[in-house]
Amino acid sequence: MVCDEQLVQRSLAGDEDAFREIVDRYKAYVFAIILNFVNEQYEAENIAQEVFLQIYRSLPQYRFQSFKSWVGKIAANKAIDWRRSRRREPLEELLTDFDRILRDRGESLADPEKIWLQKEKQRRIREICAGLPEVYSRAVVKFYLEGKSYQEIASEEGTTVKTVESRLYRARHLFRERWEEGGS
Repeated sequence: MVCDEQLVQRSLAGDEDAFREIVDRYKAYVFAIILNFVNEQYEAENIAQEVFLQIYRSLPQYRFQSFKSWVGKIAANKAIDWRRSRRREPLEELLTDFDRILRDRGESLADPEKIWLQKEKQRRIREICAGLPEVYSRAVVKFYLEGKSYQEIASEEGTTVKTVESRLYRARHLFRERWEEGGS
C-alpha cells in the first residue's frame, strides 16, 4: 500500500488517480468526523465534498506531518464553520415548522398521520428538554440550538470546557432515559 506522503507528492505532481486514492482512503474518516457536528446526512455529504476540495487546494501547504490528523482538522473546521453559519432559528419555530421540514425532505404533505406523528415527536422533545435540570437544559440549548462551541459555553457559564462536556454528556443520558420511558 502506498503511504499518504507518496500520494500527496503524486497529487502535487498532477496525478489525479493519486488524489482519488486519498479521497477513497479518507472518505469514511472525514464523514465520521462531520457527523459528530452535523446530524443531517445530506449536509454532511456536502461538507465532505467541501473538505476534499479544501484538501486539494491546501496540499501545497501540507508539511508532511501526520496527514490523517491534518485531514481530520480540516474536516472538523469545515463542520464547525457550517454549524456557525447556518441560520439560527428560535426554538419554537425550529420545532413547529413541520410543513417546511417535510417539503425540504420531499415528503408528501398529504399524509395527516405522518404530520401528526412528527408534531408529537417534536412536542415530546420540547417537553423532555424543558424537564431537564436547568444547568443541563442551558448547555443543550447553547450547544445544539445556538451552535456554540464547548469553549464559548464554558466562557459564558464561567466554568471549564470539561464541565461543559460533562453537562452535555449527562443531558444526553437523561434525555435518552426519559425518551425511552415515554415509549419512543
